[in-house]
Amino acid sequence: MIFSTLFNYTAGIIIEKYQTQYNGNKAKIVLIISIVINLGVLVIFKYSNFLIENINQLFNGYISPLNFALPIGISFYTFQTMSYTIDVYKKEIKAQKKFVTFAAFVTMFPQLIAGPIIQYKDINSQLESRKITVDNFSYGIYRFVQGLSKKVLLANNIGLIWEQISSSNLSVLSMGEAWLGAIAFSFQIYFDFSGYSDMAIGLGEMFGFHFRENFNYPYCSCSVTEFWRRWHISLGTWFREYVYIPLGGNRKGIYRQLINIFIVWFLTGFWHGASWNFIIWGLYFGILLIFEKLFLFRWFSFFPRWIKHIYTLFFIIISWVIFAVSDTAQLAEYLKAMINFNQITNSSFLYYMESNYLLLTICAIFSLGIIKFNRTFFKNQLSDGFFSIIKIASLVILFVINVSFLVGETYNPFLYFRF
Repeated sequence: MIFSTLFNYTAGIIIEKYQTQYNGNKAKIVLIISIVINLGVLVIFKYSNFLIENINQLFNGYISPLNFALPIGISFYTFQTMSYTIDVYKKEIKAQKKFVTFAAFVTMFPQLIAGPIIQYKDINSQLESRKITVDNFSYGIYRFVQGLSKKVLLANNIGLIWEQISSSNLSVLSMGEAWLGAIAFSFQIYFDFSGYSDMAIGLGEMFGFHFRENFNYPYCSCSVTEFWRRWHISLGTWFREYVYIPLGGNRKGIYRQLINIFIVWFLTGFWHGASWNFIIWGLYFGILLIFEKLFLFRWFSFFPRWIKHIYTLFFIIISWVIFAVSDTAQLAEYLKAMINFNQITNSSFLYYMESNYLLLTICAIFSLGIIKFNRTFFKNQLSDGFFSIIKIASLVILFVINVSFLVGETYNPFLYFRF
């Protein structure tokens, strides 16, 4: 992280210097060098073992894996520093001359571990001057406790269902169990990741920073395309601005656009982790998005919303199984169980449903946005003083419950340890 900070800080200043001297070629060379080195560092630490293992298998080689420890948050701050130097080259921002200010951007601890990905151009003015108000600090506490509750009370508890089902004997798994486990993981990853994003946004507000929203009820989507406009918005924005559009976007004909989509989704999958299941996961979405663009969007207007919603959730739930199971043999076994019409239900499925129907219902309600907390509505119905008392009491109670669960429970996974 120190190297990345020093290197990109220096690269930004050199690029701007050449730009002001109207020496675009040298500025471009420095930009290319910075991109190569940033990606090189990411490849060495995150992907070297994966590449060596596949080379050994392909050529019967005996190259020893490097086994470097993965620096925490490397995927996020590498993308953030790359976007900074690219934006300096494009003259969208000025290079930051104050090293401490630039280092604060790179090491922005509220979002460093699990996002959202922030761009320098979105917070450069806030790095220089920001105002901390009581209202913003109060809102920050609310968002932090909201995110913590998503993670601790919902994601961790619903994740236990997936953990138990996915670790069982997959060869005897009923179709109901397989789908229940996949749905449980779909809830887990949403509440886990959106919870981290809420906590990051909340911490940012406490310190006077305003981060963009990263999730917008993605499970309400009626197409895979819409889903990716609502899920991990900061990652989608980054790939669109710094990969898809520079490749030509949709400006060079439909066939070039489809190739660009395919490239972007291969990279999106690979960014998530050094494993074949992530590459398959990315290409899976690339194929779905291409299929929608070529065919489905022509037919979508004829279908009612609920059919489009079911179609979207069907393919999204399958995608999370691909994301979660890194062993390709186990992945095939699990996907096979999801279409096991010979055994639709069994006693285990009925047990899981009976034990967890309330938790599943709560997760469905909150993930689909069926119940949304409307601050304006409650403020209009209650006096300011009474509203504040209820709000503070609710947050304190929720926070105490969260801490109790964290102390008492042993299952507290960090799904984004690969980043």
